[in-house]
Amino acid sequence: MSAIAERSFLDQVIGREGLVEPDQLSRVLRVTKMELAAASGLSRDAVSKTRRRQAPATQLRLREVAEIINRILPWCGSVPQAFAWYRSQPIPAFGDQTAEELVRTGRSEHLRSYLAGIAVGGYA
Repeated sequence: MSAIAERSFLDQVIGREGLVEPDQLSRVLRVTKMELAAASGLSRDAVSKTRRRQAPATQLRLREVAEIINRILPWCGSVPQAFAWYRSQPIPAFGDQTAEELVRTGRSEHLRSYLAGIAVGGYA
């Protein structure tokens, strides 16, 4: 097993300074930075330009995406499958919106609460 595979998902995408690294996140998710930006509800510049990548609003959104993927990863079995769920699985409790749609519209806290409830045995 490679050293990267042995590291946890969050360890792979959060740098030493505690910032989510868009380059690493897009690499681990196996998407382009443009696709990452779209899936996060961010502009291309937000994930490409150094100053924008470090902005609190950008970091908050990237961290939300990373934490949601990390939460569902044990249920999905792999990062690509978790990201596919994030992008395409309708969630009945949210009017069949996907996790991606919820994050993009600023409702990630509701989604994280919902996922936490499921993790402790709640119903979907």
